Amino acid sequence: MKKAIRLFVDFVAAVTACFVLASLFHTQSVLYRLIELGVDIDFSTRLSTSLDDMIGLFPAYGGTIFLALLIGFSVAALIQKIIKRSVPELYLLAGCFAMLTALLAMHPILNITLIAGARSSFGMGLQSIAGIFGGWVFMYQRKRANASENAVQ
Repeated sequence: MKKAIRLFVDFVAAVTACFVLASLFHTQSVLYRLIELGVDIDFSTRLSTSLDDMIGLFPAYGGTIFLALLIGFSVAALIQKIIKRSVPELYLLAGCFAMLTALLAMHPILNITLIAGARSSFGMGLQSIAGIFGGWVFMYQRKRANASENAVQ
């Protein structure tokens, strides 16, 4: 039971890290486009808009990231079981592909881009980097958990 709780906490940390970075990337991409149109945006506006977007995006985009990473990390864990080797770095790839898949799947299903910050290739790349970061957080947390479990034994 303790292992399951630790796994869940590690996963939530990864989802949170991925969501925060993805949300910041989204907001700054949109603000950049406004600046290109001649809109003056100061630092306090950037900060408040970033916070407002995090709050506003959390239910839908946070839930999407939760599901995408759950599937991606589960596939990475399954691959490791199949090859009978621990390859924690797979979680970085899983995070990247989870974000790409979630964003790309929404367009044909709903005929929308899930978030405006991912309308360009650059924006998709930034969202993928957020997924890689979420995968890194999960990998790091799992390595720490495994090290402490091995030290106890």
